[in-house]
Amino acid sequence: MRSDPRLRLPIMFVAALLLQTTVLARIRVFGVMPDFMLLVAVAGGITAGATRGATLGFASGMLIDLFLPTPLGLSALVFTLVGYGVGVANTGVLRSAWYIPVLTAGAASVTGVVLYALVGSMLGERMIDGHLVTIAVVVGLSNAVLAPVAVKFVDWSLGSLKTGAPINS
Repeated sequence: MRSDPRLRLPIMFVAALLLQTTVLARIRVFGVMPDFMLLVAVAGGITAGATRGATLGFASGMLIDLFLPTPLGLSALVFTLVGYGVGVANTGVLRSAWYIPVLTAGAASVTGVVLYALVGSMLGERMIDGHLVTIAVVVGLSNAVLAPVAVKFVDWSLGSLKTGAPINS
C-alpha cells in the first residue's frame, strides 16, 4: 500500500519543524545552529525541480517564520527563491554523483543565509555584520552534512508529486 503525499507532506513538515526547534536549536557551532528548514527548500529543488522547490521553500519558510522575531514572510520569501534556484539549476547534473547534492546544499545554504541578511536589511532589520560570514559558513557546512538525510526525507514525502502531478490526483 502506497501512502498518499497529502499525508506524508504534513508529516515531513512537522518532523522538520520539530527537529529545527528542539534538537538543532540546542546544537551551536560558534554560536550558530543549522537551518534544516532552509535545507527542506534546497532538498525540494534537488529532488523535484523548481516549482516543488519553491513550494516547499515557501511552506517551510512560513512555518519557521512563526518562531522567529524577524518580519513574517522573510524566511518564506528567501526559502522560496532558494528552492526555485536550486530546482532551476537541477538539470540532471545535481544527482549524477552522491556528493553533488551535498555540495549543492552547502552552496545553496550559504546563498540563502546571505540573501536572508540582504533582504532583511532592506526591510530595516540589522542583519549584516561581521558574524554573517560565520553564520553562512556554519549553516552551509552543517546543511551539507545533513543533505543526504534531507534529500531522502523530502523525496519520500513528495512521492508521486516529484513528477509534477497535481496534489489532488
